[in-house]
Amino acid sequence: MITVFIIDDHQMIIEGIYSLLNGEAGIEWMGSARLPSELMILLQTAQPDILLMDINLPEKSGLELCKEVKEKYPAIQIIGLSTSNQVSVIKKMKENGAAGFLLKDASKQEIVMAIQEVSMGHEYVSFSVAETLKSRMPSEQLPVLTKREKEILELIAEGLTNHEIAARLFLNSTTIDSHRKNMLTKFKVKNTAALIKVAMSNHLI
Repeated sequence: MITVFIIDDHQMIIEGIYSLLNGEAGIEWMGSARLPSELMILLQTAQPDILLMDINLPEKSGLELCKEVKEKYPAIQIIGLSTSNQVSVIKKMKENGAAGFLLKDASKQEIVMAIQEVSMGHEYVSFSVAETLKSRMPSEQLPVLTKREKEILELIAEGLTNHEIAARLFLNSTTIDSHRKNMLTKFKVKNTAALIKVAMSNHLI
């Protein structure tokens, strides 16, 4: 019997996944938590085989929580849950010890498959995430960023404006805008959102 626990700050998600797994052969629902602090208290008395973990949590992110849980309870296998298939997040979750990654719109069949695969010591990423990973640019086609461009791109990804980036780097806004436009050309994209998406998908930031 595979014991499963979930941490998610949305009760609707908890109830939805519970309804999908309730009564599933070979899977035992162990419970749920909505806060990282609540989870860590519960884990002191009992640990599940599989922990379904939301990426966006209050108190601390699922990325940080994943690392903390794996350090204290290495036997727990963690499957990240997210509404976004952002490659940089998937990569970080994996680095922090997660064995699987599912999107929250995954079917019952896929959730069960992920739980079974991870419980056997295998890694699992949802089909749509795997497709995203496959669709990344081949490395030989990636443009080369200068150190300054990478620095600016990281600040853009943090949500800073040209003016704020200029103040941070002791440059003027015109220079920042010029770098931004050059990067749009390099990546052959039309706007900043697309630029960030491509850069993050290919681990450039």
